[in-house]
Amino acid sequence: MGRPYVLLSAAMSADGYLDDASDRRLVLSGPSDLDQVDAIRAESDAILVGARTVRQDNPGLRVRSAARRAQRERAGRPSSPVRVTLTQGGELDPAARFFAGDDGTDRLVYAPAGAAGPVAGRLGAAATVVGAGDPLELAWVLDDLAGRGIGRLMVEGGAQVLGQFLARGLADELRLAVAPVFVADAAAPRLVVPPPGAGAPAGWPRGLRLEEVGQAGRMAVLRYRLIAPETAYNHRKGTYWSDRNADRDRDRAYRGCYG
Repeated sequence: MGRPYVLLSAAMSADGYLDDASDRRLVLSGPSDLDQVDAIRAESDAILVGARTVRQDNPGLRVRSAARRAQRERAGRPSSPVRVTLTQGGELDPAARFFAGDDGTDRLVYAPAGAAGPVAGRLGAAATVVGAGDPLELAWVLDDLAGRGIGRLMVEGGAQVLGQFLARGLADELRLAVAPVFVADAAAPRLVVPPPGAGAPAGWPRGLRLEEVGQAGRMAVLRYRLIAPETAYNHRKGTYWSDRNADRDRDRAYRGCYG
């Protein structure tokens, strides 16, 4: 059984930031972009975000359009995709919108095997908690999701989770919406964030092939296909990337990054 098809989705400023450094969330997406994202959600089997995103943004991760929800239900699917999060320490509030069960959608929380019991005790009936290796292993998570019938996974962040998927070569597509604003704040979160002090993971850079350029209101929308590392161009060396032995270094670099 293969892993799910993984689509990464993010909105950033023209200078590559996901947010500013203030306590209030910087909203980059306009109505047109949000509608396009909603359409992608409606086509997905599951939506994944990191625990930090659950705490800071309190997202509902539901399909917003009534017409799209009805279309899913006519097809015998729940009105919104399965909601998935990754956590290292289990600091999650069962009252968060992520865990609301009013739409009948499953909620899955993946945690290190040693922490899964305490996390399950904290969340109770709000979610199904799954031990996913120790440390938490992203490839194991994808295998488990495939076993649960997830064929298409949408990943909406945050920055460290996006970085983990990219560094491990576990993403197939990137949808990037670029807002016509500058943040220009070195303390603000960038599009992709390796763990502090880890530097760039050994398997980078990953290749991207531009598939489509579109527009959503005032935002540019870029759709990229992720290229396998052995066919990606290494701009630092002027050669095509061929190192297949970097997985161990990437695993070490990303341990504990989920929050």
